[in-house]
Amino acid sequence: MKVKDAMHTDVKWVGPDMSLTEIATKMWEQDIGAIPVGENDRIIGMITDRDITCRAVAAGSDPSSIKARDVMTKGVTFCAAEEELEDAAHRMEEKQIRRLPVLNEDKRMVGMLSLGDLSHAASHELSGEVIEAVSGHH
Repeated sequence: MKVKDAMHTDVKWVGPDMSLTEIATKMWEQDIGAIPVGENDRIIGMITDRDITCRAVAAGSDPSSIKARDVMTKGVTFCAAEEELEDAAHRMEEKQIRRLPVLNEDKRMVGMLSLGDLSHAASHELSGEVIEAVSGHH
């Protein structure tokens, strides 16, 4: 099975200058825990609800004055839409990440592959293996 057959496609990104308050609102409205950060039609980072909580709020910063670029994770790991699902799953396991942006051959984001997507599309053995690795203590 290809990644494109398992991913979800209704994915948007935010700009690096969007405030954390705006991003948290988008996450709440869309019931998601991570949003890619893009600039000049390219992904430059990922921001998660945990990034907002641990890198901003817990540090005593005002989320309305902090921008995505200040707390996002840089060096985004991604997969290709035409890649085998098993290969993408092993990348998630190896990097201990819960979500992979999916890029097409032009390096444009076309979807997101999450642990939930994997659990619905992959074998129980593979999805269990990845979930165990990703959910374990680092």
